Amino acid sequence: MKGLFDTIRNIYRITELRTRIFYTILLLMVFRLGSYIALPGVNSLCLEEKFANSQGEGILGFLNTFVGGGFSRGALFGLGIMPYISASIIVQLLGAAVPSFQKLQREGDSGIKKINQWTRYITVIITIGQSIGFVTNLMSQYPGCINTGAPLFWISSVLLLTGGTLFLVWIGERITERGIGNGTSLIIMIGIISGFPGALINEASSTSSILFFFIEIILLALVIMAVIALTQATRKIPINYARRMVGNKMAGGMTNNARQYIPLKVNAAGVMPIIFAQAIMFIPATVLQFFPESSISVSAGSWFADYTSIPYNIAFALLIIVFTYFYTAIAVNPNDIADNLKRNGGFIPGIKPGKKTAEFIDNVLTRITLPGSIFLAMVAILPSMANLAGISSTFAHFYGGTSLLIMIGVVLDTLQQIESYLLLRHYDGLMKTGRIKGRQSQMGVMAQ
Repeated sequence: MKGLFDTIRNIYRITELRTRIFYTILLLMVFRLGSYIALPGVNSLCLEEKFANSQGEGILGFLNTFVGGGFSRGALFGLGIMPYISASIIVQLLGAAVPSFQKLQREGDSGIKKINQWTRYITVIITIGQSIGFVTNLMSQYPGCINTGAPLFWISSVLLLTGGTLFLVWIGERITERGIGNGTSLIIMIGIISGFPGALINEASSTSSILFFFIEIILLALVIMAVIALTQATRKIPINYARRMVGNKMAGGMTNNARQYIPLKVNAAGVMPIIFAQAIMFIPATVLQFFPESSISVSAGSWFADYTSIPYNIAFALLIIVFTYFYTAIAVNPNDIADNLKRNGGFIPGIKPGKKTAEFIDNVLTRITLPGSIFLAMVAILPSMANLAGISSTFAHFYGGTSLLIMIGVVLDTLQQIESYLLLRHYDGLMKTGRIKGRQSQMGVMAQ
């Protein structure tokens, strides 16, 4: 306990770190406040009650978890920052397939600014489409909770929902630049974790057996430890350095006791594949909102608007595996690693420098990514399994899957940021027995 208070005191002594933390907390409080401000003409209490009794357990309820309950309240931030994530996915896919976007990626800061500008334009288009679907769903499914005329409600709600999402994008960028980093990730995490206390209390009160509730908590702890292990797991490739003659002495050699390694993460893509896949799985539910009375919507909704259905989970798992390989290819470049090794006189024992080294690293990365992606997919579909096992849907959302991975990944990244500041100022880190290994999320990069 004394060590904890010493760490907090050290954090407070660093003026820059203290300012960044307070600034981040202030902006996150603004986000939480906006998730309770209802759109003009919406009775938020009526809507929240009816939403919980109808669609609260489907994919829309899952989306509601990401935006901190704002979706079910008809709030200003009802769509959250997910349209921006969807736009970022589209831009990254274009960067992998379209030569003009690839050229922009190679232009440095000017190219990144143009890419970010395109991302914002696409965000506006996606947000307008989702807000129209959102308003259509409100007026068709919950007419008793709307207290204003249709034309005025349509126009004001679409404009405010679009403006709310763009404001959240701005908040994420400010947190990344002037806060403790990873602004977009923190907004999503706060939205998810805000519902955890209520879900835990409801699960405890609704469970008939105290023993069953404790078993749920124990299993949750085991899942958390497994996810942390996945986040930290690496495959180390040993490397040596060529010896060279300097005067009469040998330099540049590495002894066996000082051998270095290339650490390749089993899950190099972090939590991004599951966020990408989840954003795409939200698309059918969004489209179905435009046709709430259609027979096609009813039949398709049983497949892709229900996160416990078999088709939904199969499609979700396959998307996660594909995106894991896709994002790993973006995050880790074997050619760059091989070139850096060759430039610094390094080599992998038994492997020729250059192209052969790049091929070896690529083969290792491909082999270790497969089990990592499968395990990631298994964790992602855990909420549906937990729900089918009798756990309430609100608590099952936190039992695994996207929610748990995002919370753990963002917490590790945030602790790593604070750890870096403390060590830079020659203070003890948050953990004296080791160092925190974050997932180096790319979500913060996307928000820059």
